Amino acid sequence: MAISKVARAVVAALMVGGLIAAAPTAGPTLTAVARIEPGQWQIKELGTDSAARTLCIADPTVLIQYGHSAGQCQRFIIDNEPDLATVHYTCPGNGHGRTTFKISTPRAFNLDTQGIVSGAPFDYHYEARRIGACPPGASTAR
Repeated sequence: MAISKVARAVVAALMVGGLIAAAPTAGPTLTAVARIEPGQWQIKELGTDSAARTLCIADPTVLIQYGHSAGQCQRFIIDNEPDLATVHYTCPGNGHGRTTFKISTPRAFNLDTQGIVSGAPFDYHYEARRIGACPPGASTAR
């Protein structure tokens, strides 16, 4: 249980600061992820009492490595469909993960991500809803 709390804290810290720093590798366009509209998003972890986070997202592909902020990661596309995308990624020296996007509409999707970061396992399920345009001057995840 203690490892789960530590992993959750590490992933939460990386989510806040890591979205801007994430440096995804170039690759094929994911059809489902390309449907996600840029803007201000509210992301809620399912199955918890955690408060929803609000993020400005300019490039939704940063969510593929949600939680892995350091370094270049190699990606392998498992599913690439209009409403479903799954990517496995490996970040040398920082673990690996698997992320699945299930797109309901361009303004609503579920994000499931699991893997290992800094030696600790994680397994999270999020619901995301676009709540509008990013406010002027807001930090934007790219």
